[in-house]
Amino acid sequence: MRRVTRLRWGLSVLLALGTCTLGLLPVDTATAQPSSPRPLSPGLVTAMQRDLGLTASQARTRGERETAAAELAPRAERAAGRTFGGSWYDPARGTLVVGVTDTGTAAADAVRATGATVVRVAHSARTLDAAKAALDDTATSDGAPTAVRSWHVDPRTSTLVAEVRKGAEHSAAVTAFLAPAREAGLLTVHTSATAQTPRTFSAGTVGGDPYYINGNTRCSIGFSVVGGFVSAGHCGSAGSSVAGWDGSAMGTFAGSSFPGNDYSYIQIGNGWWTVPVVLGWGTVSDVLVRGSAVAPVGSSVCRSGSTTHWHCGTVLTQNETVNYSQGSVYGLTGTSVCAEPGDSGGSFITGDQAQGVTSGGWGNCTSGGQTWFQPVNEILSTYGLTLVTA
Repeated sequence: MRRVTRLRWGLSVLLALGTCTLGLLPVDTATAQPSSPRPLSPGLVTAMQRDLGLTASQARTRGERETAAAELAPRAERAAGRTFGGSWYDPARGTLVVGVTDTGTAAADAVRATGATVVRVAHSARTLDAAKAALDDTATSDGAPTAVRSWHVDPRTSTLVAEVRKGAEHSAAVTAFLAPAREAGLLTVHTSATAQTPRTFSAGTVGGDPYYINGNTRCSIGFSVVGGFVSAGHCGSAGSSVAGWDGSAMGTFAGSSFPGNDYSYIQIGNGWWTVPVVLGWGTVSDVLVRGSAVAPVGSSVCRSGSTTHWHCGTVLTQNETVNYSQGSVYGLTGTSVCAEPGDSGGSFITGDQAQGVTSGGWGNCTSGGQTWFQPVNEILSTYGLTLVTA
C-alpha cells in the first residue's frame, strides 16, 4: 500500500469535495433549534462571509437554524398530509416555512405544532409534481425545445416554473411543450436574455488535483461511500478506468447514468481508501461529513471542486429538470453557486450534511452563474451504498 500524507490522501481520494454552510439573520424564538448544535468549522464561516456577505455571527446562527429546518421538514410534511404544498427555508425569519392548501384545517394546526411557519398556497405539492412529471414524460419521449433550459416546481409561488430563452417564449415549439401546464393554470415562465445554456462541468486533463477518467477527462470526487466514492454520471461510463491525482490506478466506474440522471459510483482499490472528509483546498478547513439530511429550498449550500475549489450560495430549487444538449436530466437541485469545467462530480454540502454532486450549470466563478447538483440520497439508494460519515 502506498504511503500518503493526510492532506495528499484527501486531495486524491476526495479530489473535489466541497463544503460550506452559510449564515444569515436572527430569527423569532418559535424556530426549532437543534438539541446540541455542532459548531461550524472556522473555514466554513470564512467562506460564507466571503460568498454571502455575512458576519461570522450570522453565519454560525444560520448554520444552526438550517440544521433545525432540515431535521423538521420531513415531520412537518407528514403533519400536512394531502394539504402539503411544499416547504422552504426563509433566511429572513430563520425558520422552515410550510405551504398548505387550507390554513384553517387540523392538518395546518398539526404543522404549526411542529414549530414550522404555515402559509396558504394555491396548489398541493402532489398536483404540481404531477404537472412537472407530465413535462418530464414529454421530454423523455419527444425531447424538449432547446430554448427551454429547465423546469421545476416552486413551492413559494405554488407554480410550475419554466426557464426559457428570451424571445422564444412564444415560439410554436415552446408553446406546444408548455401547453398542458399553462392550460391547467399552473405555469409561470421566466425568461432570460443570456446566451448561456446549462452545460456539464467535466474537463480535459489540466493541472491541479484531479481524478482522471480513461486518462483524458478530469472530474471531481463527490463523497466517500463504503467501497469507493460517488460522482457525476457524465464523467464516465460503467467500466471506465479511474486514476488519482498522482496518476496511479484508483479503480473503475461500477455504475453510471447520464442523461436522465447524472450520477456514478466508482469502486476503489490499489491502496486507496475512504474518509468522511470534504476538502477545504487550503482556503477553508476540511470538513467532516456526518449525514445527508436534505437542506430545504432557501438554505445555504457550498461546493468544492478541483477547478474552482470553494464557493457558496443558496438552494434555489428542488426536483428541477435541466435540458442539457446531451438530453434532459431529472430531479436535480438548483443553486446560486458558481462552477467551472473540472468541478463536475464535486461535493455540495450544507453544514456537515452531504447534499449532492455537481452536475452542470452556466456561467463561471468570475462573472457568476448557476449550478445544479444530483442529490446524493438518490445515488445511495440507487446503488445500495452507505455514506462514509464521521
